[in-house]
Amino acid sequence: MTDRLLRDEQVDLPVVSRTTVYNGRVWDVRQEVVDYAGSQLTRDYVAHTGAVAVLVLDDNDRILAIQQYRHPVRTREWEIPAGLLDLEGESPLDCAKRELAEEVDLVADQWHLLAEYATSPGGSDEIIRIFLAREPRSTGVAHAREGEEIDMVQRWVGLDDALESVLAGTVNNSIFTIAILSAYASKNRGWSSLRDANAPWSAQQWRDSRPQVASGS
Repeated sequence: MTDRLLRDEQVDLPVVSRTTVYNGRVWDVRQEVVDYAGSQLTRDYVAHTGAVAVLVLDDNDRILAIQQYRHPVRTREWEIPAGLLDLEGESPLDCAKRELAEEVDLVADQWHLLAEYATSPGGSDEIIRIFLAREPRSTGVAHAREGEEIDMVQRWVGLDDALESVLAGTVNNSIFTIAILSAYASKNRGWSSLRDANAPWSAQQWRDSRPQVASGS
């Protein structure tokens, strides 16, 4: 039987050169020259740590939305808790649990993998894994917050209302959008599409072991 699923293909191109053209506070900009189809291509991209996000769902089918300021788009966006994979040796699931506790003072008893995607593959190597966390409860500890999180708003929103917000275009955050659409579709399938929270993350592993610069170049 023919597999009906479309599958991305990971490709190891010969890397002729790799340089860091800008060192940022959080992310760098990298330039690579690669051999592709008989010619050499020069491409710049944001070198990203990767990230995780958490869609929290309570027993009343409400999701936890947070609103905080995002300077590049000059907008107080509605989002879901998220954070960078920036601690060496920390698993994506452990990172998600840490971010949930630090960002919104919650823990959850049930965890599943909801979705994962490349945010902007034409200009960044960022890959995000989105978890679904259910049976949430308070940590009992209020974390101190700073920067854009100092006036962050939290709101419990029905999953149906969150979906209507996405479809109406009144929210624009990509993680929020993909999380809501994925959760709504999975719920309609009896949550049968959920995957193990510790499922292998081949895209992130491949990205972290990207081809080295060809010898002699």
